[in-house]
Formats: sequence, C-alpha cells, structure tokens
Amino acid sequence: MADTIRLEIVTPEKRVVSENAQIVMAPGSEGEFGVLDGHTPFLTSLKVGMVRFKDDNGNECGVFVSGGFAEALGDKVTILAESAERRRDIDADRAKAAMERAEKRLAGNRLEIDEARAKVALVRAIHRLQAVEGR
Repeated sequence: MADTIRLEIVTPEKRVVSENAQIVMAPGSEGEFGVLDGHTPFLTSLKVGMVRFKDDNGNECGVFVSGGFAEALGDKVTILAESAERRRDIDADRAKAAMERAEKRLAGNRLEIDEARAKVALVRAIHRLQAVEGR
C-alpha cells in the first residue's frame, strides 16, 4: 500500500473527516491542487468545490466545501472550511431548490436583492448538485 497522509476537514460546528488518505485533491483559490505524503508545506485559501481523496483502501471519496483554508504539511492536510458535507450527505432536492431560488433572484429586479450573495448561493448550489452527481 502507498504511504498515506492524514486528512482533517473541520468546520466551526464539527469535524467532517479525520482519516488517512493516499492522495488529497482540493479546490484552491489559484486552482486545484493535490497532496501526497511528503508534500512541501504550504497554506492556501479554498474556493467552493469538492475535496476529493482516496482512502486507505483506494476508494474515491468526496466532501463539498464552501470555501475556507487548507494547510498541507509533509504528513497531514488540514482543511478549515466554512461549511462541509460528505457527498453522501448532500440532499439533492434541497440543493436543486436552492439553485432555483438563486436563479430566480438573479433573473428578477436586481435592485431589490443582494446580487453578490445570490451569485454565491447559485455557485454553492451548482457545486453541491455536481457533487451528488459525482462530478
């Protein structure tokens, strides 16, 4: 078996992941990055998207994150996320409803809404739906 790296994904409310991984891929603010055991240490901000990793057994796993920060050390990746959900815990109907609400807000009178907030909600909903679909 390949060497593993410890992955911790936490939010202000809870620890979402605490396990070993063969590789971790995450949506950095400057582009997606990957971390293997022995990686050079770095710190970066995250954008909305999926943290993907292979567990000890080589199974593909995914966690949706809504921004935050990632710290990679030689033997550990710590992700401090604003919010995070494992792929299996995402409610597709709820995500679709959120997407439709955001689209409706953006299509309406923009003087009556917080446009930036509606755009962020739309991006978050789209990524959550893509996570459920395995993309």
